[in-house]
Amino acid sequence: MNIVDRVLTIVVTATLTSAVWIVLGGSLIENAGSASQIEVTRPADAVQSPAPTEAEGIGSLDVAVAQTPEASRSGKLVIPVKNIRPADLTDSYSDSREGGSRLHEAIDIMAPNGTSVLSTAPGVVEKLFQSDAGGKTIYIRSTDGRTIYYYAHLDDYAKGLKEGQRVRRGQRIGTVGNTGNASNEAPHLHFAILQTAEDAEWWEPATAVNPYPLLSGN
Repeated sequence: MNIVDRVLTIVVTATLTSAVWIVLGGSLIENAGSASQIEVTRPADAVQSPAPTEAEGIGSLDVAVAQTPEASRSGKLVIPVKNIRPADLTDSYSDSREGGSRLHEAIDIMAPNGTSVLSTAPGVVEKLFQSDAGGKTIYIRSTDGRTIYYYAHLDDYAKGLKEGQRVRRGQRIGTVGNTGNASNEAPHLHFAILQTAEDAEWWEPATAVNPYPLLSGN
């Protein structure tokens, strides 16, 4: 073999070798890329993180309530006097009492004596209490423990109602009256909503929330 033939043989061999390495190298790179992708991809049978759940209706008052705890959890409030419509309600929350020494911080729902009083939301009867001011009253704590619904001037309690009893939204809990410091000529339910702490007692100071916009939709 002469020198020219040897040179040609070397060139051809080098060219073939380079081609082989290009093909093999490309395959290795492709495989490496695939392996890398498999490492970072979530396995099909992996347990997914639970999606965030939407808060129940404060509400749950189910409302747009300025974050009254129950408002975000328990659905819309029932007007706590039977046969009373939203249009029948009057906002007396900011009215003054005792010659202007305090605010009402509740609404009075006018109705004939003996009209059924209903639980505005589900909860637990925390206290049945009678006083010169409120007459026969009921304190019902919300299911999340952070709201107390206060019903006052009742004529009587529903038969069998007792402390520690769970009540449903809309359940009959008593009757409208004028016990306490209510006028005999104007029987009504004095209804208040109080924000409190889960471990606070029913009688401890709490933050009042106006029930009117929650019940009337205004």
